[in-house]
Amino acid sequence: MTSAIHTFTITVDGERLEVAEHELTPAEIMARAGLDPATHYLIEIDGRHQTSLEGKNDQPIHIHEGLKLVSVSTGPTTVS
Repeated sequence: MTSAIHTFTITVDGERLEVAEHELTPAEIMARAGLDPATHYLIEIDGRHQTSLEGKNDQPIHIHEGLKLVSVSTGPTTVS
């Protein structure tokens, strides 16, 4: 008898990402989303509440269904 692996659907910048882990670091999430952890950090969005994960790239966070994250670039901004 095999048990099915439960996956969670989370979003990073509005893009769906399927993960099976219950905990991931922000750096791991960004790598899976194609973002460079050296030049970005994540913000967790929960309704109107926003939690910055800046400086916490190596600290595991709890993954749950519907977790919403947005990335913020820490690189230089271009001026046109």
